[in-house]
Amino acid sequence: MFDWMLSEKHAIAILKKDHDTVKELFETFEKTDSSAEREKIIAKAVEELKLHAAIEEEIFYPTVRKHVGKDLMNEADEEHHVVRVLIAELDANAAPDHRHAKFTVLAESVRHHIKEEETEMLPKAKELKINFEMLGQQMLDRKKQLKAKGIPRDAEHAMVAKANGKGDSPAAASRRKSSVLPKTAKKAPAAGARKSGSAHASR
Repeated sequence: MFDWMLSEKHAIAILKKDHDTVKELFETFEKTDSSAEREKIIAKAVEELKLHAAIEEEIFYPTVRKHVGKDLMNEADEEHHVVRVLIAELDANAAPDHRHAKFTVLAESVRHHIKEEETEMLPKAKELKINFEMLGQQMLDRKKQLKAKGIPRDAEHAMVAKANGKGDSPAAASRRKSSVLPKTAKKAPAAGARKSGSAHASR
């Protein structure tokens, strides 16, 4: 079992605390029916996830990558990418009827990522003979700086902005298409239906 009894400034303890914070927000979101409260939770969780991802990607991941191994680290990178895309779509005011569903999917993705980090990556990273207290302080300093100056826009936000809503939920896109079809649009022929005269034309 992984030992979490670490100093609060230990780099791994900092990441674990961040994990607990967002998991608690996800649970609160699931327990409330108030749309206004859910929006507040989404805003808070998104901010926490952005800060967490920044200190991991800028400081923690590069430090432990070689020891942990490229397979685990590459998977973590891709999971971060997926989460960033969902966050970018939420920041772009995702379709109202899909907004809470999108956040639920985000929560599921993050929970999976947290589980893999805490059971595979972080125990392996802890084997490194480095000063995790010093590393943790660098992470805390960077988080403080980001809170004060703001988090730079990432590639996923640029990608979503360029799509201008067209790359959002496929279900929402489908509804948009169906809403502009003319009322007189002909129904597609049933599967296996013969074209008029085709049965005899080939004879």
